[in-house]
This record gives sequence, C-alpha cells and structure tokens, in this order.
Amino acid sequence: MGLVKVESSEGITTITMTRADKRNALNQQLCDELLDAYTAFEAGPDQVAVLQADGPAFCVGADLKDPPAAMWKAVPHVSHKLSKPVIGVTQGWVIGGAICMVMTCDLMVSADTTKFMYPEAKVGVFGGLMPGIVSRMPHKVAMELLLLGEEISVKRAYDVGFVNKVVPLGEERKEGRRMAKIIADSAPLVIRTLRDFANQTLPRGPAENFVPERYKLERIAASEDRKEGAAAFREKRAARFKGR
Repeated sequence: MGLVKVESSEGITTITMTRADKRNALNQQLCDELLDAYTAFEAGPDQVAVLQADGPAFCVGADLKDPPAAMWKAVPHVSHKLSKPVIGVTQGWVIGGAICMVMTCDLMVSADTTKFMYPEAKVGVFGGLMPGIVSRMPHKVAMELLLLGEEISVKRAYDVGFVNKVVPLGEERKEGRRMAKIIADSAPLVIRTLRDFANQTLPRGPAENFVPERYKLERIAASEDRKEGAAAFREKRAARFKGR
C-alpha cells in the first residue's frame, strides 16, 4: 500500500503523506515515494505543489524502528531539482528530518498546533542536511534548534520568518491551496525565473550541495549502461550503451 497520495487539479499538484498511524515517520518507502512524487511533479504540467500530511502530526522525522538509508530523498529540491515552487502545509509535530523537508519549501503555512524540534544530537543521529537551516532563519535561533533540541513554537517560527502564515487548525490546507492557486494562475516563466534567481542568492549547507551530486553517482552505479559496460569488457566486445 502506498504511503503518498498525489492529486492534480487547477494546475496544482498536492502531495500528501498518508502514514498517519506512524505520525508520518520517514522510512525508506515513504522517502522513495516522495522522490517519485517530486519527479512526476517536475515533469508534469502543474505549476506549483503543496506538500502536506494526514493525521495530527506533519512528520516526526526518521522512523527509529525502521530508519531510511536515504532520508534526503524526502526533501524537496534536494532529492530532485525543481524549477517550480513547493508550499509546505504543517500541523502538529515537525521533527528532525521533517524540518529539512519544510525548510526547502518556497512557502509555508502552519496550523497553530505546529511545533518544531530537532533532537538528533540527543539521539546520536545526523543526516547532514539540517545545517542549511542557518540560511533560513536567524543564526542564533537556528543554533538553538540545532544544539539544544528544544521545542520552538509556531509563533516563534513565524516571528523569525520561517513560517509565512499561521492559521487555526483545520484551515491550513485551505490557505495553502489559496496561495498555490495564485501561483498556478500566474505567468509560469516569471514564477520559475523569480524562484531560480532568488535561490541563487541563498547560501546552502554542504550536504545540500553534495547530495544531488551523490545521487548522480548512485544513478550511474545502478544504471543499465554500467552493467552493459562490464559485460562488454568481460565478453571482449563493443558496448551497446542506451543512456539509462
């Protein structure tokens, strides 16, 4: 059974995590399905995506009972380079790797129940992406989140500019879609160029730059062409590469 639901209407792709019984904890299946959703969104006709989750929590980070080997696949724009905006819509807990997911979104709407926490230092886990938060909120607030692992309220996240809008629980999806409809009805070339130029001014953490390059190497290592090249070498014949 799938853990991500993807819907398309009015130029908007809605990507919903549906592992509500586990508070949308990230296992590898969920991460892989999110990557598939981002890839399909980028290739499709829709102009904007909304990333949201079922249940009382947006996402509690990595599933510690079934941790993903490649959590970065769940992170928009890192797992698959996007030319179109993504709006994050949150409620309840946003923990650990889930903060990485929303920090790379272009806009964020949060229910008033949203709470942020990054406890990785307390449990001895670190995936590498989170230091990019320093370019998305004031330095000392970001370091408080990183080093202390204490809860940051949605009000404080809004006050420091990490969240665009806080709404009562139950209204977050409606507001996220309202924003998405404005973007979907705007000139696509202008929206994409604005986003591209703005992102070029945004400092990125080391892993944000490294992970996409690592992904390219992983694709080569798992490619049909790699297997064909090895087979051709063993069989002493010319390789027949297909570019996949």
